[in-house]
Amino acid sequence: MVASNRRDFLSQVGSLVVCSTVNSCWAGVTPSQSLGPFYPNKLPLDSDADLTFIAGKKGRASGHITNLCGQLSSVDGNILSNAKIEIWQCDAFGAYHHPRDGGGIDPFFQGYGKVTTDEEGRYRFKTIKPVSYPGRAPHIHVRVVLESKQLVTQIYVQGDPANDNDFLLNSIRDEAAIQSLVIPFKKDLAAGTNELVAIFNPVIGR
Repeated sequence: MVASNRRDFLSQVGSLVVCSTVNSCWAGVTPSQSLGPFYPNKLPLDSDADLTFIAGKKGRASGHITNLCGQLSSVDGNILSNAKIEIWQCDAFGAYHHPRDGGGIDPFFQGYGKVTTDEEGRYRFKTIKPVSYPGRAPHIHVRVVLESKQLVTQIYVQGDPANDNDFLLNSIRDEAAIQSLVIPFKKDLAAGTNELVAIFNPVIGR
């Protein structure tokens, strides 16, 4: 049943309807952010789009399940297919699955995933709503790679009070650029479940 559910989830990528903008007040390239110390030093064997389940383990990740999706484009407005998009984040207990952070607590959370944008530049992940840990607001790391271009950034939860004091988020000087990384995590009414949906449409330079 789990494998079937995963196939059903991944098959929805092709029919995904993605909003064209997240924050229309920002029309530039998505601001870059630090790669951080917890990018996997060794990619997990299971590194697909569903971070809430690890192949071979009986259980689901703790946390509020979130469907993170969007569409990749260039600053010129062209949609970009066949780009690699990676995400990584801490688990629901604030721990990364990385030796420098103790290896993680939730044994059912994948911690890292990667996908390739489809012919319409779309991508989708199933993960959890990010949580805070000491010194950082809740965030998800994102890396986009297309040929010689690369964007490394982080996305944040709209309305989270920790955003006001996050040093990395607030190192961006332009307020509109800041808000382009701060996205809503809303209940997915169409799904009829308690899952959330978050839309992030990254823009890379020429």
